[in-house]
Amino acid sequence: MRTFATIAGLILLAGILFVCVIFGASEFGGELVTLHTHDGAADRTTHLWVVDDVGFQWLRAGVPSSGWLKRIEADPDVTVERKGQSAHYHAVPIHDPVTRDRIHALMREKYAWADKLVSAIRDPNGSVPVRLEPLPTPAP
Repeated sequence: MRTFATIAGLILLAGILFVCVIFGASEFGGELVTLHTHDGAADRTTHLWVVDDVGFQWLRAGVPSSGWLKRIEADPDVTVERKGQSAHYHAVPIHDPVTRDRIHALMREKYAWADKLVSAIRDPNGSVPVRLEPLPTPAP
């Protein structure tokens, strides 16, 4: 019985360590932006990786059921904080495999080891790139 408890404890510890490593890679693996979305009742913030391509900034939802992706599908007007600056955007999910693969490649190039770790827990074919189209700054 003691051997079983030791093995179960080691498996639990390995699982916790794995989650901590993935979290650390996603939060400390490179440049993060803060995405501000709305869920109808409150503003929500999410830290995400960003890449630049063809004149736009791009985000990537690792899974189509991501909460922030669902919120922008309901209300695509968002605010993004990047390098200390806030800007307003219309967020457009792109469901095209060619675009998805290009954004994956850019993320892999920019975030290297961190992207490899985070990619271990998702199906790359299920991810959704999101193009940020600039909006005029609202009047105060």
